[in-house]
Amino acid sequence: MKKIISVFLILLLLIPNFVYAEEDVTPNAKSSVLVEVSTGTILFEKNKDERLAVASLTKMMSQILILEAVESGNLAWDEKVTASSNAAGYGGTQIYLQPGEVMTVRDLMKGISMASANDATVALAERIAGSEANFVKMMNDKAKELGLKNTNFVNPTGLDEENHYSSAYDLALIAMELLKHDQILEFSSVYEDYLRVDTPNKFWLVNTNKLIRFYDGADGLKTGFTDNAKYTMAVTAKRNDMRLLAIVLGEDVSKVRNQETMDLLDYGFNLYKIDVIKKQGDAISNIDIQKGNKKSIQALLDKDVTVLSKKSDTNSNKKYTEKVNLKDITLPITKNQEIGTLDVYDGNQKIGSYPLIASDSVKKKGFMQLFLDNLKDLVVGDLSF
Repeated sequence: MKKIISVFLILLLLIPNFVYAEEDVTPNAKSSVLVEVSTGTILFEKNKDERLAVASLTKMMSQILILEAVESGNLAWDEKVTASSNAAGYGGTQIYLQPGEVMTVRDLMKGISMASANDATVALAERIAGSEANFVKMMNDKAKELGLKNTNFVNPTGLDEENHYSSAYDLALIAMELLKHDQILEFSSVYEDYLRVDTPNKFWLVNTNKLIRFYDGADGLKTGFTDNAKYTMAVTAKRNDMRLLAIVLGEDVSKVRNQETMDLLDYGFNLYKIDVIKKQGDAISNIDIQKGNKKSIQALLDKDVTVLSKKSDTNSNKKYTEKVNLKDITLPITKNQEIGTLDVYDGNQKIGSYPLIASDSVKKKGFMQLFLDNLKDLVVGDLSF
C-alpha cells in the first residue's frame, strides 16, 4: 500500500511539469512559438497561426528590406538620408527626426533596432522605395515570397491600422529570414549607444529589448507595443551552437512578457540540444572542370549541418548517411554560386538538404587557349609512344 501511494505521489509531481511544458509556458500570451533556428523545428506553440496585431515586430520585415538594399548596393551605411515631413511627423516611438534633418543609414538603423523608431523606419522606407506605400507593397511581396499565410502589412512600423496583422509563426519565419543577414545582430545586440554625437542634440539610445542584457545568450531581435497588439516580443538567443527564437504576442504587462519569453527560451535550452555534424565551409566534393581556367573546384557547405535532439536521448552515437546532388554546371562559375545540395539522412529519414557553393570562380577558356591545350595534348600523346 505504501509503495502504491509513493508511486501516486511521484505521478502527481510529474503531471504539473508536463502541463507546464505543453500548455503553460506562456499562460498570459495570446499566442507564442519557440523555434530552433538551424533546423526550423517548432519546439513549442500556442495559437501560432492566429492573426493578431503585432506592433513593432512589423519592423523585422522592414529591416529585411533595408539589409537587402545595403547588400545589393542600393544603399550604403554611410549614405546620408534626409527626413521628409511625413517621416518626421509619423508619431509613436521616435528618435525625433526633424523635417529636412540628415542622418546616416547606419544611425537610422540603430534607431530602428534599438529604439524601435517609427520616424527612422519611414525615412529609410521612403529612401528605398520612393514612398511609404511602395515600401509596404515590397513588404507584402516579400511576405508572399516567404510563403506567409497569415500576414498583411498596411504600414512599415506596426502602428495599429485595420487589416494590418501577422501571426506568431509567420513572425518566426520573418525573424529567421532576418537572421540570415548576420549584420542585424550588430545592431540588435547593443544595449546602449548615441545618435547625433558631437552636436548639441546628442541622443541616448537604450535598447527596448532588456533580455539582451539580462538573459544569457540573447542578442536580438525586437519588441513592440500598441493598444491593440499589447506587448509583443521576438527574442533570439544562442548557447552551445543552438540558436532559439521565441515569439510572444498579446501580453498585458511588459514584465510578464519578458518573463514568459525567458521561460519559453529556458524550456528550449533545458530540453534540447544541437549537434553540428558538419561545419559551414567544409569541402564536400571535388568537381572537375572541363574547358575552364581552373581544372577543378570544391563544393563547400554554405551552412552548418545540424541535428536537433532531446537531451534525454541516450542514442548519441548515430551514424548519418549523405548524398551529394550537383547541378548541371555551365561556365562561367562565380565564387559562392550555389552548385548543388548535400542531403543528410538518419536511416531512411532525411534530416535536411543543405546548399553547396563553389569554392572559386571559373571562367571559360578562350578559343586560342583551347587550341593550345589541344595542341599540347597531341604533342604529349605522340611523345608517349
